[in-house]
Amino acid sequence: MSADFERLIKGRLTFMAALIMMVSVVMVWRLFDIQVVRHEHYLAQAQDQQRFEKIELAERGRIYVHDSYVDPDRYYPLAFDVKRFAVWVVPRNLKDKTEAARRLAGLLALPENEIFSQINNDKIYIPPVKRGLSLDEANRVKGEKISGVLVVPEYSRYYPEATLASHLLGFVNAEGDGKYGFEGHYNGELKGLAGEVRGEKDTLGRVINLLEQKNPRDGTSYVLTIDRSVQFFVEKKLSEGIEKYQADSASAVILDIETGGVVAMASRPTYDPNNFREQAKADAGLFVNPVIAHLYEPGSVFKPMVMSAALDAGAVTPETKNTFGASAVVDGYEIHTAENKAFGEETMSQIIVNSDNVGMVWVSEKLGKEKLYDYIKKYGFFEKTGIDLDTEVNGYSPPLKHWRNINRATIAFGQGISITPLGLAAAYATLANGGVYIYPRLVDKMILPDGTEKKIEKQEGERVVKTETAKQIAEMLVLAVDEGHGWRAGVPGYRVAGKTGTAQIPKPEGGYEELENGLGIFNHSFAGFAPADSPKYAMVIKLEKPKTARYAENTSAELFGEISSFLLNYYYRVPPTR
Repeated sequence: MSADFERLIKGRLTFMAALIMMVSVVMVWRLFDIQVVRHEHYLAQAQDQQRFEKIELAERGRIYVHDSYVDPDRYYPLAFDVKRFAVWVVPRNLKDKTEAARRLAGLLALPENEIFSQINNDKIYIPPVKRGLSLDEANRVKGEKISGVLVVPEYSRYYPEATLASHLLGFVNAEGDGKYGFEGHYNGELKGLAGEVRGEKDTLGRVINLLEQKNPRDGTSYVLTIDRSVQFFVEKKLSEGIEKYQADSASAVILDIETGGVVAMASRPTYDPNNFREQAKADAGLFVNPVIAHLYEPGSVFKPMVMSAALDAGAVTPETKNTFGASAVVDGYEIHTAENKAFGEETMSQIIVNSDNVGMVWVSEKLGKEKLYDYIKKYGFFEKTGIDLDTEVNGYSPPLKHWRNINRATIAFGQGISITPLGLAAAYATLANGGVYIYPRLVDKMILPDGTEKKIEKQEGERVVKTETAKQIAEMLVLAVDEGHGWRAGVPGYRVAGKTGTAQIPKPEGGYEELENGLGIFNHSFAGFAPADSPKYAMVIKLEKPKTARYAENTSAELFGEISSFLLNYYYRVPPTR
């Protein structure tokens, strides 16, 4: 064997040895990298292949209302969950995005270009292309077997009565969170807690072992104090009132005196919570409940609160008399009666019956601003009522230290102070309850996930005025209906206590709205309770800028009377006493 051949063989062996050594080093390093350096990464991948996790959704609690005065355990659901489906797309997994957009457009009734603009990327997550599909619609999408397209079950909120009590209920958004109203206030309790299942599977994907199972906890359900028939009737009357009186809006709230529960709460215009997305695009301001969130200067419906303070403090008696002209001057401002009419000599009862602004200014002077402020505070006007709803606001007037005589004077007839319709209803309920404040509430009972029921009882606050004072005001309010401007609020056979209010509307730049014919520039209200001797309910009706009549006696008083007739004759079924 020649020396050259030996060198060639030796070189080849050396190269092979070096190559084997190099490969061995790479393999050892690779094993070290896999087993040591990237151990956690590959362990997680292996576990992902062997293990599974599944989220189990909780069902949101239902919202019920009463459906029969005779049978208190008869309920009707105004909000509940239904099983729907969402279409999810993983753009990175799509083989042909153009073709996927074309096919999905036909299945989902969405524009093809809109779908393509969402999926034309390599993301692993985008928001659902469409939610709220029925089972049949979901099966059609699944049947197409489009790579990268998933159909995921989810709960969707459904409101079977559409617009009924929408301001009171609120809605549930696409993320499953309650917004506004009752849905927003009790979102955490209604929502419940999702469950989770973790386990192991074999190479064929079959479950072989459960590692952990946490069952979902459904949300708490609620029975509201609302009665469906009363709510429906009130909403119907408000809609008729807007058309008849050409008002911009209308609101009503009815409080049960025995329980403190809200029997009905409604506003017009309204919206359908099933279609909250469309409403959000048109006017999201409509989601806010005017009964609890819109402040307004109430006008003469506030006079009974001021008169009750003067009676309770001993500043006047119902028989106290004085002579009043058509106007009075306070701090250089001239205050007139509504029709610039002098009523002459009047008792305190006649001041309420005639709705005499000048007489009320005199009453407030006798009472004094400090005491007037204290009674307004005791009636709860400067605080929220605590009703179980989102977006409630408290009433407002300037702080006492900034009050001048003109503040006291104008507040005496309901101008210069801003309150909510619910705050006003709670004040009238206080008078109906013998002078003791009642906290308005919406929940009659809670139904826990395990079926346990928890009754919510009436909650009373402090005494605002003496029982005798409340009775004296009730008699004045009966006269205001029988002999005064509130006669259209009367119901044959019953003693109805109530008061009209035609209030000026302040302008943002100061002063009040004015128009020569006086139409469409006032808020009209009527507040009261019945039967006067043993009240069942207190109610407030408010119309914003009605244009067919100048005074509330022709608008809100009439609505109050129609609704009261329904309540007394058909809901409470109170035998007539007249």
